[in-house]
Amino acid sequence: MRIRAQVAGANAVVRVLMAHEMESGQRKDSAGKMIPAWHIQDVTATLNGKTVMTAEWGPAVSKNPFLQFTVKGAKAGDKIGISWKDTKGDSRTDEATVS
Repeated sequence: MRIRAQVAGANAVVRVLMAHEMESGQRKDSAGKMIPAWHIQDVTATLNGKTVMTAEWGPAVSKNPFLQFTVKGAKAGDKIGISWKDTKGDSRTDEATVS
C-alpha cells in the first residue's frame, strides 16, 4: 500500500493506493469457467491507534483501488494506519506519518 497523509489546516488529507486484483466473480476464464470472487471486504483507518473510518466494500470496486478521506484533528507526526481484509481471508496493514 502507498499511504500519503498531509496536514491541511486542522485536518489531514489521507490518500491510499492499495495493490489488489479485485476479481468480481462475474467473469469467465479462457476455459469458460467462472473466476471466483476475490476482493477487499473490510477497510479500517486509524489515527494513533484509534479507529477513524471503517468501510465495507463489494465486488464492484476497481482493481488497485484508490481511497481518499479527511481526518479531523490530525497533526504532523501523528500515525495513520490502514488495514484491509479480503474474501480469501488475506489481510494487510500499513502505517504512515502525517506530514
